[in-house]
Amino acid sequence: RESYSIANCNPPFGPQSFIFRQLLQILLVFSSIIRAIIMQRTPTGEVVIVPRNFKLLQELEKSEKGLGEMGLSMGLVDPSDTFLSHWNAGILGPPGTAFMDRFYELRIHCNDKYPSSPPDVRFITRINISCVEQTTGKVIPSKLAAMRNWDRNKGIEDVLIALRTEMCTDPNRRQRQPPEGTTF
Repeated sequence: RESYSIANCNPPFGPQSFIFRQLLQILLVFSSIIRAIIMQRTPTGEVVIVPRNFKLLQELEKSEKGLGEMGLSMGLVDPSDTFLSHWNAGILGPPGTAFMDRFYELRIHCNDKYPSSPPDVRFITRINISCVEQTTGKVIPSKLAAMRNWDRNKGIEDVLIALRTEMCTDPNRRQRQPPEGTTF
């Protein structure tokens, strides 16, 4: 009898194999369990604290399925990032503002304290907005409500929504923007 290993991807582990189908079924069950754990409460009504990677997996899944807010996008920089720490994000400038018809690229880092503390967010695309440090593109947490009032129930999408909302505020909506295509 010949032995096979997943590492060399011999035929028994292809999409049509029994083992592959069993592993896929286990992953689907595990995904359902994660969703159930995230939404679980104790009999006294206390909220179960969701582990970091479960929360990040939920955020990634929502984004990949296109269930998030329109005008926003996010995903992992490297799909093999098992710690789910480094993210790409994008914000489409809201209509009726100086940001209209522009796409703003961001990098997000979720450290090991996430979701207890907000992620580090930095614009790659140059932007002129009151909550962004103008030499580095780093979002200033004390100037963005979603980060200033952070709690474990918020996520990456909440930060992106807050940034898009900030673009629509009176002090920012008409503010002159750097030439399109410039970066920090």
